Amino acid sequence: MADSSFDIVSKIDQMELDNAFNQCDREIATRFDFKNTETKIEKTALKVLLESSTEERVKAALDVFKDKLIKRNVSLKHLDASEPSLSGKTYRINCEFKEGISTENAKKIAKFLKESGPKSLKTQIQGEELRVSSKSRDDLQTAIAQVKSETWEFAVQFTNFR
Repeated sequence: MADSSFDIVSKIDQMELDNAFNQCDREIATRFDFKNTETKIEKTALKVLLESSTEERVKAALDVFKDKLIKRNVSLKHLDASEPSLSGKTYRINCEFKEGISTENAKKIAKFLKESGPKSLKTQIQGEELRVSSKSRDDLQTAIAQVKSETWEFAVQFTNFR
């Protein structure tokens, strides 16, 4: 019987990110407390720029964006937001999104599974993802449950279960 496997990845659903961005943009445009503060949000690939005339409003806009991300099930562990910085007359917050599991983090997961997971598990680092394989599907289900229960500094998803 062939081995079963799954991949542990850290990816952002781009459609959900776009939806959260669009909802945030609409809310900033319509909310009364953002009126006449020149608050705006701009998006390019995996970066978002928030601008406003005051530091409080740019922080509030970031809170609105985070709230929309949570509602769209995009983990805030992907978001890396800078501190508000003054640029001319406007305050800016640069937000970058992190994707992929670094080799160091993949090694942490592999070590965790080797120590606490079923003994039949085999792990293999493949670029920015970690493949976990075993002859027993039950062992793979146990491994998924253990990885989910652990707290990581990055978001994890499970794909290609076969």
